[in-house]
Amino acid sequence: MHIQLFLLLPIIFLVLSLVHRLSRAVFSPLKDIPGPFWARFTKLWYFRRVQKGGFEQDNISLHQKYGPVVRVGPNQYSISEIAAIKTVYGTGSQFAKASWYDAWKHPAQWTVFSDRDIKRHADTRKRFTNLYSMSSLVHYEGFVDHCADIFIERLNEFADKEQSLNLGHWFQCYAFDVIGNITFGERFGFLDRGHDIDGAMNALNKVLTYSTLAGIYPEWHPRLFGPLSRFKGSGAGGRAYIANFVREKIRSHELKKTDPEAADESLQNQDFVDKMISARNKNPEKVTDYHLFIMGQSNVAAGSDTTSISLSGIMWFIMHNPEVLRKLREEIDEFTLQGKCSVNITFKESQEMPYFQAIMKEALRMHSATGLPMWRVVPAGGAEIDGRFFPEGTEVGVNAWVAHYDERVFPDAKLFRPERWLEAETSPEQLKEMNQMYMPFGLGSRTCLGKHISILEMSKLIPRLVKAYDFTPLRKTWMTENYWFVKPTNFEVYVQKK
Repeated sequence: MHIQLFLLLPIIFLVLSLVHRLSRAVFSPLKDIPGPFWARFTKLWYFRRVQKGGFEQDNISLHQKYGPVVRVGPNQYSISEIAAIKTVYGTGSQFAKASWYDAWKHPAQWTVFSDRDIKRHADTRKRFTNLYSMSSLVHYEGFVDHCADIFIERLNEFADKEQSLNLGHWFQCYAFDVIGNITFGERFGFLDRGHDIDGAMNALNKVLTYSTLAGIYPEWHPRLFGPLSRFKGSGAGGRAYIANFVREKIRSHELKKTDPEAADESLQNQDFVDKMISARNKNPEKVTDYHLFIMGQSNVAAGSDTTSISLSGIMWFIMHNPEVLRKLREEIDEFTLQGKCSVNITFKESQEMPYFQAIMKEALRMHSATGLPMWRVVPAGGAEIDGRFFPEGTEVGVNAWVAHYDERVFPDAKLFRPERWLEAETSPEQLKEMNQMYMPFGLGSRTCLGKHISILEMSKLIPRLVKAYDFTPLRKTWMTENYWFVKPTNFEVYVQKK
């Protein structure tokens, strides 16, 4: 009798689970929200679509078919409304990050990006904000220039040999070395040969795939992480590798710094770790070793992909729009003649080029680095979003790709037209609406910490490339892979010196 009951337990559990799913689908106050049929009952539909690596396009199509609010899971709703963006992501929002983010960290730890605790995140962010601020950028320009010079050397070699190159890969080499320079005061060395040093890039790719998919079923993450961490080829193993990589870099960095007081005297030339060590030594209770570690880990884990993808997007659209390229070169030439554009263009100079700024903004609108909804949890008591009440615990999210391709805000959204940003400057309300829907780096209190550094890297490199080279893409369309970051996989070009 007991054996029969034991054998029946899995069946009973399955039946109860099915009944629960059916009752939730039938009696939910959100049951009338449209979406794919199977998404009403199981996360498996969303999992399979994300697994295919093209959900940014799927998400756009879902909203075109079903409207501004779409069900993608039993308790998950993708939204495309300005009101939703302000409510969910605005400064002071109490919509915490959803459990999907748990898979982006060690199960027993927390990080800046994945932290779901609103208060702790705000407190942690205060410790880092000044390192990433706009006013700090001038201190990092030398680090960026050094890497840009080496990048130019590599391009010259490809031009001389008339060989094609994967520009997306080399952009990642550049971004990796820049963030290494800024964080640890030394390049990783990716730009020297373009090789994946110690498998760091591959480890990051594994992390992206694992965390993106495991986050859909976050309850499995603590069970999978430990066993998979033993395998270097797994996403969990990749995260363990990067953590050890950062710890070793910090350890070797501290060994070199034998005179902290002397380091303090040259604050402007300090890298991130220098500044964090100084802050820790002055106030060890406020800035701990763990804060030092998660800052370094965040820079390495996110600092290369987001920037390299954005650089790729900008150059891709410039290459495929000759008139845009012509106008940009005219602007650069004009600024150069007026003495307002240095050989190694400064960040300040780049900010004063209106057409270049419009190009960057339009490219990041059309190809944002992130391509999945930024899931948030409706707080206690529920919330009204654009006239619709969502019970507490409901997961809602806006995908930057959905927001950026909204025809109501961006007419002819599939058309790369930098001029739309310049024209909107004469219409304050229109420009305000466009900016509210523009979210390539996130919004509100969870805006990407490294946003300004990424913009610095792009602002200094793109004008140099456009001025010195002609690029010829090998294809009219490219392939991308979306595991949180929408990465081009075959951005191959020929380069010629002008």
